[in-house]
Amino acid sequence: MRTLPRISLCLLLLTSPSLAAAELHEVRMLNKSASGPMSYEPGYLKIAAGDSVRFVATDKSHNVETIAKMLPEGATPFKGDLNEEIEVTFDVEGIYGLKCAPHYAMGMVMIVQVGDAPATLEDLPAKLPSRTRKRLIGYVQAQAE
Repeated sequence: MRTLPRISLCLLLLTSPSLAAAELHEVRMLNKSASGPMSYEPGYLKIAAGDSVRFVATDKSHNVETIAKMLPEGATPFKGDLNEEIEVTFDVEGIYGLKCAPHYAMGMVMIVQVGDAPATLEDLPAKLPSRTRKRLIGYVQAQAE
């Protein structure tokens, strides 16, 4: 008798559109990539609400965490430890700025676009380290093309 509720629950979970459509994306934390030194690959990622991202510490001495002034209202900030592989689910639509704390001033940042509204230059905080600003502007301009 107890298997019937379990089967019903499994069927409900498998047929739920929000759960069935969720994807897992991967971002590598690197010392060097096509974007230059100290970078995430990819540097700009467009996903749907409910999707998850696995941040892989491909090279050592990196982490990933939210940039305080680049977080959608209602979104929960997060912070991974150095050399830690973490998986984050993005439930709130909007633009997320992410950084590697030790290499932030060197421009190790990325943008995650959740939903259809792309990042704009207005999404960038007024005060950013020079290399960080330059890299974020490059990501915004590249996705706009």
